[in-house]
Amino acid sequence: MSIGEKIKRLRLANDMTQEELADRCELTKGYISQLERDLTSPSISTLQDILECLGSSLQDFFSDEEDEPVVFKGNDFFVKEMPEEGYAIHWVVPNSNRRAMEPIIVEIQPGCSVWEDTPHQGEEFGMVLSGSIQLLLGKERMRMRKGDCFYFKPDRNHCIKNTGRSVAKVLWISSPPSF
Repeated sequence: MSIGEKIKRLRLANDMTQEELADRCELTKGYISQLERDLTSPSISTLQDILECLGSSLQDFFSDEEDEPVVFKGNDFFVKEMPEEGYAIHWVVPNSNRRAMEPIIVEIQPGCSVWEDTPHQGEEFGMVLSGSIQLLLGKERMRMRKGDCFYFKPDRNHCIKNTGRSVAKVLWISSPPSF
């Protein structure tokens, strides 16, 4: 990303017009416009002044941190097949284990179940996309069908089992990541 583009993005994130930024930095609106279109380059001291007005620093501005993607397509997914256990896990967001939530889609063969997870911190959400399952939460057993959802604090052993005759698909989101 160019310097001008990054300055413009910061300015807009701070809900400032070019004129407001120029006034705060004691520059002209025309100069800010030229900077944002990469028609001119600022000196280091001018860039520092602009960034200070935008609540940033040179270090943050030039960090190599890339923008995180927002949209993920099928070819971004990672699938772990567990044929002996009768299920497959589809990680639908790459590197989600480094995020606050970890969404997966679990496909479970009839009569099979996903491993039993032990109590841990966080929250779990799931929605049955197809088929029917049984949610085992501690000593409780809850039957669920397509369109049903679960949401719980994982303070007991828990797992899901396919109790139907067809493959069950479940969107399962864990926060923090635990898969």
